[in-house]
Amino acid sequence: MLPTPETTTLDIEGMSCAACAAAVEKSLARTPGVQSALVNYATEKATVQYSPTEASPASLKAAVENAGYAVAERAPETSAAERQAEIDTQKATAYHQLKRRFGVAAGLAAVIMPLSMLMLWPAMMARLSMPLVNWGLLLLTLPVLLYSGREFYVSAWNGLRHRTANMDTLIAVGTGAAFLYSLAATVAPGFFISQGLRPEVYYDTTATIIALILLGKVLELRAKTQTSAAMRSLLGLQAKTARVLRPNGQELDVPIAQVQPGDVVLVRPGEKVATDGEIIEGTSAIDEAMLTGESLPVTKKAGDPVFGATLNKTGAFRFRVTKIGADTMLSQIVKLVEDAQGSRAPIQRLADKVSAVFVPTVVVIAVLTFVLWLNLAPVGTRMPLALVNFVSVLIIACPCALGLATPTAIMVSTGKGAENGVLIRNAEALEKAYQVNTVLLDKTGTITRGEPAVIDFWAVPGQAAGSVLALVAAVERQSEHPLAAAVVRHAEAEAVETLSATGFQAIEGKGATAKVAGQTVLIGNARLLADTGIVLPQELHAQASQLLGQAKTVLYVAVAGQAAGLIGVADTVRDTSAAAIRQLQQMGLEVVMMTGDNAQTAAQVAAQVGIGRYFAEVLPADKSAKVKELQAEGRVVAMVGDGINDAPALAQADIGLAMGAGTDVALEAAGITLMRSDLQGVVTAIELSRQTMRTIKQNLFFAFVYNTLGIPIAAGVLYPAFGILLSPMLAAGAMALSSVSVLTNSLRLRGFAVKS
Repeated sequence: MLPTPETTTLDIEGMSCAACAAAVEKSLARTPGVQSALVNYATEKATVQYSPTEASPASLKAAVENAGYAVAERAPETSAAERQAEIDTQKATAYHQLKRRFGVAAGLAAVIMPLSMLMLWPAMMARLSMPLVNWGLLLLTLPVLLYSGREFYVSAWNGLRHRTANMDTLIAVGTGAAFLYSLAATVAPGFFISQGLRPEVYYDTTATIIALILLGKVLELRAKTQTSAAMRSLLGLQAKTARVLRPNGQELDVPIAQVQPGDVVLVRPGEKVATDGEIIEGTSAIDEAMLTGESLPVTKKAGDPVFGATLNKTGAFRFRVTKIGADTMLSQIVKLVEDAQGSRAPIQRLADKVSAVFVPTVVVIAVLTFVLWLNLAPVGTRMPLALVNFVSVLIIACPCALGLATPTAIMVSTGKGAENGVLIRNAEALEKAYQVNTVLLDKTGTITRGEPAVIDFWAVPGQAAGSVLALVAAVERQSEHPLAAAVVRHAEAEAVETLSATGFQAIEGKGATAKVAGQTVLIGNARLLADTGIVLPQELHAQASQLLGQAKTVLYVAVAGQAAGLIGVADTVRDTSAAAIRQLQQMGLEVVMMTGDNAQTAAQVAAQVGIGRYFAEVLPADKSAKVKELQAEGRVVAMVGDGINDAPALAQADIGLAMGAGTDVALEAAGITLMRSDLQGVVTAIELSRQTMRTIKQNLFFAFVYNTLGIPIAAGVLYPAFGILLSPMLAAGAMALSSVSVLTNSLRLRGFAVKS
């Protein structure tokens, strides 16, 4: 028997572009025992699935180091909140260091640039010693190279040692070539003069390019930090302490890490629920918006579950802890969002293929540019033009924008989905939802509430409706049948008198009977009354026929041997179902309903919510076949369900959406989980998918067009016809702008909202 594969996530340090991520991914994929490796440049994480008998965390770390990068060490016992806090601290430190490096480069470049311009004014140069100015520029440029730009050269050297190339390679080669040429012109100007060349220096190019690239990195890191804001806000919701009730009756505030399953925790109004559990005493209204996106508080009583980080609004209650740490609902949501942010959408594959060969291709293009200009340009300007265009090609061709195009949008949208109660399992599910043109809804528990409710109560003339209902409720309180529970809930809502029943007897397949207030009360189907010889009055019979025609279940009531009334019970449609279905249809989607009920009931519910096509009398085993039937028509199907019998259909569909109140089996089979049982979540999920894919396509367009147009212009194709050349400084500015524009475009998703 083959060992079960294990999955681990590595925090990668030192990546500067998509080519870095491709190099790490390739090195990991080649490691024996690794079944799949996925490296995300935006999140700086690698997700690796491997066989524990062939590979180990140590071998995976070695593979990353062999590619020229490092793995950040994290203590395995740290919580998600502690891990995120550590990452945030490291990023904040890196951000401040980067700003300091940029400040040095920008300050010195601001001095180097005007000094370099002196050579454009012969009158000024006549008063100054050109060699002296060049030596001054050299001294000013050295701190920019050795401090501000040091990491570019170290990274490029490490890449060369490991036979890889990345963005830092392009920057190091470009600025290094300009600096070395300038250094030679400064140290040995006579050699250049003897060759008929002016000993021109390009220290301003070197310093300004490094300053502009660092500016782009500062803006990029700041924007990347904003893309994970949803994750940090989720983690920040966790309560820090809990008020635990000890066996001796003492109330003690303890750190959340010390809370154990079985502890009894007291929660007062205005406090956060410390962790997951079950209420054992008290009632309250709890704000669960952080989990479900639902703005209205939910009433909770003894026996109901509560979840950590939700907010207690009104009453005080006690609950018994059932889950802690990584097992809590909040931790599972955080883990799901982390996994989704680290996943890769199919649309990213083209960008990945381009990034993998991009840097070597650019180096070849830059060398060809240098050679062509050195041979074809006018004699007096060959070397300067060849060098400037060589540097411009290298600098403008950064593949950062390609690497950020998809993952940054995925990061923002999955976080935004979690805020709205929509949990997206991976990027592929997000992309699939965008392609959907047909939504298949299971009726029970999805369109409807999934539990029976009393819709009609009718007493025969001469009987007080309240009195009859009180008698019936007394009998039904003794029963465990779902229809009995519906009658009891209705009686409580009507606030009728609470009576006691004796001699309760359930009559299989028919109903129940008991003595209440000295009278025999019967409640059940028509057969129960017929078997006991009770005749239905004509008006009662007519009323029952009307209810049956509306696809309702009819319960007949008899008191003291006489028909006393009837009750119409049905699974009611959720308040938001019709509006959500109408929104889906307005989005151009066909909505189809599927149910195991008879055609009459199906038609009635379909008409109520505005659905034109439905499948009735579908057995649980046949639900996936109905999905296949729609797919055979060429449809891309989203299946929405909540029960165990929905799991095969959820898995068969192009994308499955499981109601959060559904079973774990259904949630496991779905690509998207809706944290509240509301079809509005389906609208949110599909609209979020559409906006995300629109953003990704815009990002990829920006990135591809930028490089497609930028490299030829930098190489000088416009010079013969228009005399236009792209200076290295403009190339550096354009390169920084491309990454920032992609990030900024992705961050627009933070304003996502579904139009009602």
